[in-house]
Amino acid sequence: MNTQQLRRLLCSLSILILLPLAGCWSSKEIENLGFIVGTALDLEKKDPDHNGHLLTVTNQFVTSETIGSGTKDGKTQQKAYKNISETGDAALPTLRNMILRIDKRAFAEHSKVLVIGEELARTLNLQQTLDFFIREQEMRPSGLILIARERASGTLESKNLVDIPAFQLIEMTQGHDRTTKILPPMTLTKIQGKLQSGSSFLLQSVSSIKGEIKFTGAAVIKGKTNKLSGFLNEEELEGITWISGKGKGGLVRSFDDEGLPIVYEILSMKSVIKSHVDGNRISFDLIIESEGRIAEHWDVSEKDFENGYLKRAEQASVKEVKRLIRNVLNKMQHTYQADVSGFGNKLRIEYPYVWEKVKKDWDQTFSEVPIRCEVKLTIKDYGTSDH
Repeated sequence: MNTQQLRRLLCSLSILILLPLAGCWSSKEIENLGFIVGTALDLEKKDPDHNGHLLTVTNQFVTSETIGSGTKDGKTQQKAYKNISETGDAALPTLRNMILRIDKRAFAEHSKVLVIGEELARTLNLQQTLDFFIREQEMRPSGLILIARERASGTLESKNLVDIPAFQLIEMTQGHDRTTKILPPMTLTKIQGKLQSGSSFLLQSVSSIKGEIKFTGAAVIKGKTNKLSGFLNEEELEGITWISGKGKGGLVRSFDDEGLPIVYEILSMKSVIKSHVDGNRISFDLIIESEGRIAEHWDVSEKDFENGYLKRAEQASVKEVKRLIRNVLNKMQHTYQADVSGFGNKLRIEYPYVWEKVKKDWDQTFSEVPIRCEVKLTIKDYGTSDH
């Protein structure tokens, strides 16, 4: 986001704040406000006084100064944001202590994202961590929740001084419609139901590498503990998207018999999970259908509109999708023992009496359940390439 866009944003925010208060003695002057646009939470060493944990809260501020003096004579003078960190044993007192270090009135109604550090997510359950932010009336319910690999505060830093990392993170989530490697956004409102359900689930994970932020798969949150159990990489997240059938776009890269790349572009995706119960034996059928197009292939000797080649391309893509699904199912069932794709929910709907018996230890039961997978991909469009 460039400086001009930031100025427009600040102007819009000021109008939203000042118009309802026009003529009121308590109106908030824009110059006196520090807009919190993102927050990072990290775990520090144990509190020596209370034998508990210390929490570092990092707020990312946008103010009239950071935007107004971001550039001068074509040269960057300072960052377009200001990060302030404070450490304490609970979120609210820590945030109140931050007041002692800033000359602006902190305004959180436009906060975009909350990033939780890896060590914090592994140590404390998310219900505890998010309690204040869920209760706080000034927090935006649509704020995005992310899990950082390593420290969360690093994801609110950028080597490009005109960028605002909190805004970048929001813009990056919008790419989930075009790839199977990004989860649909998880907000403060949505996560409350997840935390109370007792079921395992996924959150988008993010990394900061040399001042650049990148989405890096997903964090596995264990249902029994509401703690971080581990991570899925980007390829494994692709498998999850196929299982859920919630992908709206993306690519499947496979290879033909000669080892040359074939790229299948997803136009539609559908997944159906069917549960089966035979005595005490539970099993699932996973049926996936997709329509797509050949977006790229490297074999110039083949005619991409010939049925024989299209069938081979479909088969190669099916093989790759099955590999993605098989790999992530293996990790879900045997590494993490966590059902994050709705198999238990399907069993609850179709066999409620069975679900009542197994729901308490479902993740453990799920780790031993056989799952049969069927994939059908149909190439509906092969482009206009003519060799």
